[in-house]
Amino acid sequence: MALHEVLSALADKTGRAILQKLREGKINSGDLAKAVGLSPQALSYHLSKLKKSGLIYETKEKNFIYYELDLTVLDEAIVWISTLKGEKDDE
Repeated sequence: MALHEVLSALADKTGRAILQKLREGKINSGDLAKAVGLSPQALSYHLSKLKKSGLIYETKEKNFIYYELDLTVLDEAIVWISTLKGEKDDE
């Protein structure tokens, strides 16, 4: 995943709403669509973008697909933003 994919995903209002909902924990796609007020097709588009950026991942359990946050990719974005702001490590 590239930094531009992470920043692009974070720039999208709907994507951020999905991430906010996922902060509450693992959720299946049907419940997630209802929670954020999207059709399954629209949700699928946004989930694809978020998965490509590495911000979420999916697991399959029986007949359901569940989504969860994976915010480890934010570390690269935070480092880049810090250097842009002129902040330096204390090392």
